[in-house]
Amino acid sequence: MDIFRFIKFGLVGVSGLVIDFFITWLFKEKIGLNKYVSNGLGFLFGVINNYFLNKYFTFQNNDSNLASQFFSFLMISIIGFALNTFLLYLLQKNTKINFYVCKAIVTIMVFFWNFSANTLYTFKIQ
Repeated sequence: MDIFRFIKFGLVGVSGLVIDFFITWLFKEKIGLNKYVSNGLGFLFGVINNYFLNKYFTFQNNDSNLASQFFSFLMISIIGFALNTFLLYLLQKNTKINFYVCKAIVTIMVFFWNFSANTLYTFKIQ
């Protein structure tokens, strides 16, 4: 595993998280959209940000098929989101650990899924 690529992937993830939260807040609090619609928009903007930053910054990928590659990245992100939610549910249901501590644990676990899947599939290095 390339540790520098792993760190870059993490930094990109943090930027996507900031964008996700900002867009969610903007659409929910300032524009007045439904909180779940706002959350979905935040997730989508975060994924778009992460795709482009990971493509050019983390993986220096030159594949010209943006639509297909983005779709792969989006599907991996959606699977990661589903894993995150499911694992958070299981951890909360079966332990007395604080919700936010559980969320942090699960986020770290899913980070490995996202990095591995995107390294091996979306941005596979020839």
